[in-house]
Amino acid sequence: MKARIGWFLAVGCAAAAVHFAIVVRLVTATALAPLAANVAGWLVALLVSFTGHWRLTFRHERAPWRQAAPRFFAISLAGFAVNEAAYAVLLHLSGWRYDVLLAIVLVGMAVLTYLLSSRWAFLGTARP
Repeated sequence: MKARIGWFLAVGCAAAAVHFAIVVRLVTATALAPLAANVAGWLVALLVSFTGHWRLTFRHERAPWRQAAPRFFAISLAGFAVNEAAYAVLLHLSGWRYDVLLAIVLVGMAVLTYLLSSRWAFLGTARP
């Protein structure tokens, strides 16, 4: 259990860092709106996250990738909808910088992603 949480944190931090870096880069280099850049960041981070969780975090669950991928995508898409809505509200209502707000939203989604991933997306047949 400790190892799984460790891997979840490592993979999640890597995916969040990729997401964050892409958003900041797109906003600063192309003047893309933060909410639009957030979509691009999520799409790339989705690949990092799924690959890392399937190969490392939940490898002992032995869920076939064809089963796990659509489930993880559903969880990630739902999480992203919450992420984007919360981000939009925070951008509109607060005077904080977009990158600080993005960091807050990304951290907030991590626990929900872990719970849903461990209890549904990667649930398979554990090794004896």
